[in-house]
Amino acid sequence: MASKVCAGVDCGAEGKMRCPTCVKLGLTNGSYFCNQACFKRNWATHKLVHKSAKAAKQPDISEVQLSYPGFQFTGPLRPFKQSPTRIVPAHIPRPDYADDRGGVPHGEMRRKSVMRQLNAEEIQKMRVACKLGREVLDACGAIIKPGITTDEIDRVCHEACVERNSYPSPLNYFNFPKSCCTSVNEVICHGIPDGYILKNGDIVNVDISLFYDGVHADLNETFLVGKVDDESVRLVKTTYDCLMKAIEQCKPGMRYRDIGNIISKHAHSEKFSVVRSYCGHGINDLFHCAPNVPHYQKNKAVGFLKPGHTFTIEPMINMGHWQDVTWPDNWTSTTTDGKRSAQFEHTLLVTETGVEILTARTKDSPSGPMWFETVLAEKEKAGQAAPAAEGAAQ
Repeated sequence: MASKVCAGVDCGAEGKMRCPTCVKLGLTNGSYFCNQACFKRNWATHKLVHKSAKAAKQPDISEVQLSYPGFQFTGPLRPFKQSPTRIVPAHIPRPDYADDRGGVPHGEMRRKSVMRQLNAEEIQKMRVACKLGREVLDACGAIIKPGITTDEIDRVCHEACVERNSYPSPLNYFNFPKSCCTSVNEVICHGIPDGYILKNGDIVNVDISLFYDGVHADLNETFLVGKVDDESVRLVKTTYDCLMKAIEQCKPGMRYRDIGNIISKHAHSEKFSVVRSYCGHGINDLFHCAPNVPHYQKNKAVGFLKPGHTFTIEPMINMGHWQDVTWPDNWTSTTTDGKRSAQFEHTLLVTETGVEILTARTKDSPSGPMWFETVLAEKEKAGQAAPAAEGAAQ
């Protein structure tokens, strides 16, 4: 039976009235007070009971799958409920769109066509921001395993950005609701972190961008979740190789359009396709600006690489068709055939002789079972160590 002792701090008198909010919430214990004055005096602490009760009544976001009536999903992935938007402390400097009601990047809208060569001070700022971005992506990658939600990845990203006095660039960019993008399986890019629980055999791309000291950093990697099938691992490796082969050939005087030829040649040689709807981009004090860097062959991108340019290459490679379809959330882009897609991205600085990878992996970057090179190395080692089966051809 519920106690009718007054819930007031250090009171202990008989409870003669009940908190009306407790009645609505179905709470009994701790809902009684001796009189109105005692109730008001203890309201500041007592209302926390209501908050806890409401939170307990809310289903976990991983239990609430969303639906879009009339929309035909192309693959098995479905959206789940999202957690509340995470808050960036007021003391952290932020880009112009952060507090804009529509999330409009006004500076971008005015200057996105300008292809800037950064000065030494700006270049150093980019180096610092990109180093921080790498640390954040590594923190996210380190937790990848079956059983965690993509929202948990977003939490780690958000907290890691805040710890570094950085603003997570995706947050409120054209009203994007989260601090990073998590793109699972058939999602090409811009997946919104939610209650989806990563499963053994999934692949997930984590796209990290942050704003620090007036400039942005941008990078992403595709991770393996548990034991992933060989074809998906091959897709992930091919996508990474596409990025690195393009980077290897970048140098001053090269046409930006030629990057797509390099990527397409390798992707097609592995029987994969290259997404055409999204491209790499310039990045500096603006999140996205000139140049545009398409990843497909025979594109019409303008401009030449010049020392001081900072830009991204971020190929999205599909198992099947290159075309994409966007979910009704206006962000999540998936393959049209439901087959898997992978992506990798680096922010680059054009130097006098080539390019510097500002977001390069370090010795501390995750290299466990979530990293494809580790998995491939282990498979190769196991294959070399395995004895030939009895009766097998020699």
